[in-house]
Amino acid sequence: MPVTLLVRHGRTTANAAGVLAGRAAGVDLDKVGRAQAAALAQRLAVVPIVEVVSSPLARCRQTARALLAGRDLAMVVDDRLAEAGYGDWTGRPLSELARTRLWRTVQDHPSAAVFPGAEGEAMAAVQARAVAAVREHDRLVAARHGPDAVWVAVSHGDVLKAVLADALGLHLDLFQRIVVDPASVSAVRYTDGRPFVLRSNDVGGSWEALGRARPRRRGRRGRADGDAQVGGGDGS
Repeated sequence: MPVTLLVRHGRTTANAAGVLAGRAAGVDLDKVGRAQAAALAQRLAVVPIVEVVSSPLARCRQTARALLAGRDLAMVVDDRLAEAGYGDWTGRPLSELARTRLWRTVQDHPSAAVFPGAEGEAMAAVQARAVAAVREHDRLVAARHGPDAVWVAVSHGDVLKAVLADALGLHLDLFQRIVVDPASVSAVRYTDGRPFVLRSNDVGGSWEALGRARPRRRGRRGRADGDAQVGGGDGS
């Protein structure tokens, strides 16, 4: 079966500001994010990609266009790869959201989390529609291009974490253990028996940054050490 490359968009203005962008309009890649997308495109230039499927949101389409540069391919947009519907959480600082009761549900029991407001979505629904999209496109790619093809799905942090949790056979309540940084690549091969996760959160570069990592303390953007970054964070 084909190899699916799960790509998160590059860093955005909202990521850098610590704001949950959700589906808000006008959230674009910032200077760092554009550089990340260009670097990712260069890293993947040697890969014979046959299809690039993107979330409809601008930050993903901007990342997808970087990957398509120099390739005779058209972008495919699939609404099922869109960001989670955070509803009334959209546009709010993560430091503020971390003080809400729902934050703890999102951290500890995300399968029960339903975001507030008319546009709010259940995390379980996010996973269901994103996994369905990825698996459907994978089958179509196999039929059109054969079992050795490689294709790309460009989406968002929480969405891709949910897809990877499914591929790893993890309950959605464990998906916060997975990290998907901006402009990262994870690779999955779906087979008739089971998916194989070939690579996860690959951002390239050296391992030096791991030595500079520091645990978060309570109060930094309002989150406790051990809390996942809802929306995927800025990669720091």
